[in-house]
Amino acid sequence: MKYREWLEQWLNNYVKTSCKQRTWALYAQTIEQRILPYLGEKELHELTPPLLQQFVTELIVNREKPLAANTINGTISVVKSSLKMAYNMGYLPEYNADKICRPRCIEKKVECLSVIEQKKLENYILHANKIKLYGIVICMYTGLRLGELLALVWDNVDMKECKITVSSTAYYLDGKRIEDTPKTAQSMRTIPFPRQILPMFKVLYKKRTTQYVIEEHGSPICNRSYQRTFELILRKLDIQRKGFHSLRHTFATRALECGMDVKTLAELLGHKNPNVTLNRYAHSMLEYKIQMMNKLGKLFA
Repeated sequence: MKYREWLEQWLNNYVKTSCKQRTWALYAQTIEQRILPYLGEKELHELTPPLLQQFVTELIVNREKPLAANTINGTISVVKSSLKMAYNMGYLPEYNADKICRPRCIEKKVECLSVIEQKKLENYILHANKIKLYGIVICMYTGLRLGELLALVWDNVDMKECKITVSSTAYYLDGKRIEDTPKTAQSMRTIPFPRQILPMFKVLYKKRTTQYVIEEHGSPICNRSYQRTFELILRKLDIQRKGFHSLRHTFATRALECGMDVKTLAELLGHKNPNVTLNRYAHSMLEYKIQMMNKLGKLFA
């Protein structure tokens, strides 16, 4: 059996019935764009460790635009999972994909707004007379992902206790809006928000026409449309282009600068463990480290 044929069976009979639609679509895209062009016509028994390692090398080296380490690791995971199932089903005499050497993963430096850029953005939104933009500020002070923001409903907002409950995320697949559980189990979380942004929630609640906190013309907002609006605002304010996810990074960076401990921040962000948070935002803690070292140095005096 050719690997192409097995991947189609694996996707439709095993992945599709056990994963979220978004995960299935991501796997399908990975297979179509990166795996089939190199390995698709190989017979399953031809997928030896040297050939698989050569495939990984091609992903890393011989490309005009290098792939991110996470993209490469994700591609390797698809190969390993599909071949593991092929072995379990008896299509392979042995499982060799575990011999693949993964590339060294260097954590990509996160992009966040400076304090000056953040204040400039906040002032613009407060005076723009478009309350749908309040979602941008909410993300900067809660760390919500874009999909989590656009799926947030009023039943999950407690204005008396100033907290929100994250229980779903929204995304679009083939032009259709899909609401699903968040990225991981840890992403199902409760986030207290600063009382200073409570007036924004009150305005949004007063003007509501649907169950969604962020809406437009009585309908939920498309992720890509909101992302595009954010990018246009940055351009208008002469702030370097950044993705919407930079708001989440901005929240984490400001939280660490204020002295929040990593474990608490990890829980607010919905990370699986504090090490993920620590590795990702270690650079943001430099100022805090300097303060602590200077405090320690006072013992010498």
